[in-house]
This record gives sequence, C-alpha cells and structure tokens, in this order.
Amino acid sequence: MNVSEKIVEILADEGITDVFGIPGEQIMPLYKALSTSNINHILTRHEQAAAHAADGYYRSTGKIGVCISTASPGALNFTMALATAYKDNVPILVLTGDNELKYRGSDHFQSTPQLEIFRNITRESYNPLNGTEAMYVLRASIFALKNNPKGPIHINLSKDILQAVDFEDFELCYLCEDDLSNITKAQNLIDNSKKPLFILGAGARSQAQNIRMICERYQIPVTTTFHGKGIISEYDDLNLGLVGIRATPRAKYAFENADCIIALGIKASERTLPHIPDNLIHVNINKDVLIGDFPIHGKVEDFLVNINFKKTDWIDDILNIDNDIIIEGINDDLKPQAAISEILKRFDDNIIVSDAGSHTTWTTLLKKSTKAGQLLFSGGLAPMGYGLPAAIGANVASGEKIILINGDGDFQMNLQELATLKENNLDVIIFILNNSEFGIIRQWQEMFYEMDPYQVKLSNPDFVKLAASYGIDGVRVDNLDDLRLLLEKNLSGPLVVEVVVESENIPLPE
Repeated sequence: MNVSEKIVEILADEGITDVFGIPGEQIMPLYKALSTSNINHILTRHEQAAAHAADGYYRSTGKIGVCISTASPGALNFTMALATAYKDNVPILVLTGDNELKYRGSDHFQSTPQLEIFRNITRESYNPLNGTEAMYVLRASIFALKNNPKGPIHINLSKDILQAVDFEDFELCYLCEDDLSNITKAQNLIDNSKKPLFILGAGARSQAQNIRMICERYQIPVTTTFHGKGIISEYDDLNLGLVGIRATPRAKYAFENADCIIALGIKASERTLPHIPDNLIHVNINKDVLIGDFPIHGKVEDFLVNINFKKTDWIDDILNIDNDIIIEGINDDLKPQAAISEILKRFDDNIIVSDAGSHTTWTTLLKKSTKAGQLLFSGGLAPMGYGLPAAIGANVASGEKIILINGDGDFQMNLQELATLKENNLDVIIFILNNSEFGIIRQWQEMFYEMDPYQVKLSNPDFVKLAASYGIDGVRVDNLDDLRLLLEKNLSGPLVVEVVVESENIPLPE
C-alpha cells in the first residue's frame, strides 16, 4: 500500500463519501487510489467550483467537504473559494498535488510556493516532507475539522510522497484546547439577569435541539446571525429574527434592552454587533474571534452543560412589537423582490442557495428558515460565482431538491458547472433574475459617487438556449402571472428558469 491508497482508506474510514475536484499530473497517484474506492468523486469544470461545492456540502448538512486539485495551475484556482470559506469559518479539507520534493522552492515547471499562498486563506496549511508526516497531518486535520471547525485546512502533497510505500501510520491522542475559566462569572451574570437574550451563529448549529429546549423551557428569546438562521424556526415566536445591520424591530429592541446577551458560535462581525455590549457572554471554539468581558473559548455544547438558566417573562413585552418589515414592490410585476417572494412561497421548506448581489439582499430579507442550513450564501467575502457550485455541493450532500436564486451577472462567473449539474443529473433548479446589469454596483455609482452607470450594463446570452446547449431544460418568464403558473407545476432539476426583471435598488441598512 502506498501513501495515496492509505489516504483514501483513511478518508473512507472517517466517513467521507463524496469529494470534488479535477485530476492532473501531480495529483494522479491519489486519483488512481480514488478510482478503485467507494468514494464518490464529482468532476467539476473549474477548481474554484470544486471548493465552493465542498463549502456548500458542509453548510447544507454539517458534513466535511473535500476538494482536490493538482499542482499550481489547479491549486491556485482554489484561492477565491478558500478565502470565502475562511471568512465564514467553513471547515473543508483541501488536498493539492505538487511536484517532487526536490523541486520545491525552484522555478521548475508548474511550481509555486503553494504553502505560503494558502497560509493566509486557510486555518492551517501543511507541507509534509514524507509519508509518515502526511499521515499525521491528515489525521490531525480531520480531527480538527470535526471537533474544532474554524475553516479550511490545506495539505500539499508532492507526487513522490503520494507514491511512497515507506511510511508509518498511527493513532493520535487528541486534546481539545479550551478555556472555560469565565464560566463562573458568566453564571453570575445569568443568575442576576431578568432579560437574557441568545444570539445564535453557525457555530451553535450542532446544538439546535438543546438550545430549542432551553429557550422553550425558560422562555428566553433568540436572535440570529445570517448563518444562524433556522437553528430555531423563524416561525417560532421565540425567534425574533436577524440581529445587526438587518435587524428586525423585535431583535433590535431585544438587543438594546437585554441585561445579558449570550452569543453562541457567532463571529461577532460588524454586520452582527453594532457595538460590543458590556454584558456579552461570547462562546466560540475559535479563540481568535472572541470579544467582550466574558469570553469563553470552547464548544457551545460544553458551555450549555455547565450553565443553569432560569425562567424569564420578558418575551411577552417583546411580542407586542410589530415585527413586520415592509418591503416595497413585493407585488409589482417585474420587481426582483416580487419574483423572489413567489419562489420562496413555493419552495418554503427547501434549501435555498443565493450568490452575491441585490438578489441576496432580497432573499435574506424574505426567506424564513425552519431549520439550520436552509439558506446558503457567502457572508464574509461574498464573491460572485458562489451559487451554482455551492448548490451542487448541497444537493450531493443532502440529496434534497436545491433552489438556487442567481443574478444574471454572478451566474456567468461559474456557468460552466452546468456541465457538472447535467452529468450528475442533480435536482437543482436555477432561477436567474435577469436585469442585464450589475445592479448593486450601479446603485452604488448613482447614490454614493453621483455618477452615471459605468461598465455595469450586461449583454447577456440567451439563458434558455445556453441551458439547452448543456442538455438542460430551460424556460423564460417575464411577468408574475407566468412565474406563478410555472411554480404550480411539479418542477425538478436540472432546470434553468430565466426570470426577466426590472432594475431595482436594494433597501440600505438603517
């Protein structure tokens, strides 16, 4: 058995069932081992898409996503997607091939300093120098991704190491680093609180059931970050909605009036916390993001089993506040928000994937999630082109029908993945909102730079014919009545729906 075969064996033993990637010369030994394994390999058409797919794979199900590429020409295509996952703390395993060890640091064909390039957009970037070291970093990486999921971990594997047969494998003894020393102070704050409030982020997702039980038993209200939507159903009165720059009226009131704010698994960015409260208990396994006077470095699960809560009654006051957010144009025939509203009504319980642009704002405002992982989009970096490959990853991971809401501009950033969609016959329905422009850029130009639209108008292809060229059914609608008639049908993917809409400004945060 060589190193490549052992890597594939370890992946399978660790429950990895799907990987995304593109083969190439330097990673070929690993692909030879994959070819005789039971691991399902999804061939994407671009490495960026492979990493975005691994990202969507995790966000939709909580299962580790894996992406694979060859040396620099392939590996460097990962960078945008890895930066996206890094900003949102999405744990994916990244395996790249490289030239033989003797060529590292040289100007050899297809050699670049991959370790240094990836170091700033991954939590760890490893460059093992022999087969035994490769085994060690692989096992340590998988453990970290499962137990301390801060973001992508990259392992760069030279071709000669992948082919090596002289190596050792061994079981590792792992210790999770944490610091629960502030638990007593946090308990005192909770004991003296009459108006506690939870803020839930993506890091609280694994404890959704326990958090729901605590909130219901003690009547503690909840707000969420964008990526914490659905940990408690947004149709539940205890869930006040988003906090931060897109806060609902109830969430805004609760944040401003709470005497104890318990933030579980949030990154605490400026989009979530307009300021740092002095009564903030912040729990996160990533100590680098901890803020406030009561930081607790550890798992949400460990925090919850060490804390006692008490019954509160301020939820009744909060529920007296009208929580409706008025969105103008919701019934206008060709407004994008009207089209998105109809799509979300029809697919209320499906996983929704969005890309980057004005449609993402409308989608996050209109979508109510009933469970975690039901709305996928890139929050921290927001690159165009995320949507289609992430939807592919979400479908492979969950097996569920995935609804992708795209703009016409960002769809074209990775449209080649229509081939991946068709080849694997994935149940993904793509709604392309076509206004023939980069809408947010045009809005910024007009509102903040007092300039006429410049380099934002798009001469688009015929998206229906484009879909047909990949062997995918396509349909075009240009009014709400036709969209509603289409949505009444039993739709399944692969399917492309072009929705012609008007140019429209998004509402700016207050």
